[in-house]
Amino acid sequence: MTITTRQQAPLGSGAGAFLADFHSMSTFGATAGGGVDRQAGTAEDGQTRNWFRGLAEGHGFEVRYDAVGNQFALLELVPGAPYIAMGSHLDSQPLGGRFDGAYGVLAAVHAAIRLQQRLAAGGSAPQFNVAVVNWFNEEGCRFKPSMMGSAVFTGKLSAEHVLETVDPRGTSVREALESIGTIGDFSLDLAAYLEIHIEQGRSLEDAGLTIGLVESTWGANKYEFTVHGEQAHTGATIIADRHDALLGASALVVAAREIADGFSTEEHAVITSCGEFTVYPNSPVVVASRVELLVDLRSTDAEVLAAADAELHRRIAAIQQSAAVRIEQGAQHVWGAKAYDKAGMSLAAECAADLGLSYGTVRTLAGHDSTNLKDLVPTIMLFVPSVEGISHNEKELTSDDDMLAGVDLLTELLGRVVEGAFVAVP
Repeated sequence: MTITTRQQAPLGSGAGAFLADFHSMSTFGATAGGGVDRQAGTAEDGQTRNWFRGLAEGHGFEVRYDAVGNQFALLELVPGAPYIAMGSHLDSQPLGGRFDGAYGVLAAVHAAIRLQQRLAAGGSAPQFNVAVVNWFNEEGCRFKPSMMGSAVFTGKLSAEHVLETVDPRGTSVREALESIGTIGDFSLDLAAYLEIHIEQGRSLEDAGLTIGLVESTWGANKYEFTVHGEQAHTGATIIADRHDALLGASALVVAAREIADGFSTEEHAVITSCGEFTVYPNSPVVVASRVELLVDLRSTDAEVLAAADAELHRRIAAIQQSAAVRIEQGAQHVWGAKAYDKAGMSLAAECAADLGLSYGTVRTLAGHDSTNLKDLVPTIMLFVPSVEGISHNEKELTSDDDMLAGVDLLTELLGRVVEGAFVAVP
């Protein structure tokens, strides 16, 4: 991490309005533990989207939806010009935190509102229009894969494929979007993308920094596996005769952890996890016939990730033999370790320094919608600290001061980008 420190400047105007809006937004899908549960396309997600629409339209934005439910709040400043987009996502994990994704959407619309007010007061002429985006199904917990809406926008997935994707209860994305009334046919001419997000790690907090300038993503390989066994009686079937899918799946979980331990070095870490586990028939007296799970491998280095991935598949072959099961690989979701735009990082650093905000360079372990957008247009990704690095948890927390500092920085950055400081004026 590269560290540059400045004394933090006083918080900008509109702080009270932002915090009030953040509190209101956090009531939708609120959980007893202080988090939120508003999975993509649910009633709670729809309520949050409608609230956001009201906020944006109340400040003169036009709100539109595309074919897979991406929500665009549009501020036309230069008729016919391309858009500078900012955003994140309003959907959450089950029993997730209030900040993940939602902070970035709200910060973006407040930055756009502040810019609108500055332009109305006179000053430099904008060269681009502004769009604030709430990307559909970034989390990927109800519908897989994650970062779904931005993947369609960037051409990595087809809209038709996504619309026919179903959740575990058989509800399709199309049906879910129609049920909450957030599906349309809008398209956007995009020039650049900005995103601010909570770090979901603790490097900023450990270093005492307010802002993270994200220099690159980690590479990630996500696989859906089905372990096939044979249903049997847990008491009457001897061990030698069993084809226990749960045993095979458990061995795969252990193998993934051992790969993380064995392939991580001081230079390049490997992180693995198994975040989803469905057992059939899930009876206390039945040997499992089938287990569905997701295995996730991530690393900062492409060669290390490839070696860890090869070891995973070698271990799968061994597990099939030792547990007398068959392991079938289904869908996969892969993104490579790739840098963000260096000119954008430099511009963000200038803005942070001018505002007196401490900042440093970081990498993102998690996937974000900017992971897709940076492959389409020049993209800038920013972080604010997460207390103790906690995320995807009701205890997730970012301080008011850090949230507000992020809004100040995003506002300053947006103003310069709209003036043409980051991408060429068409």
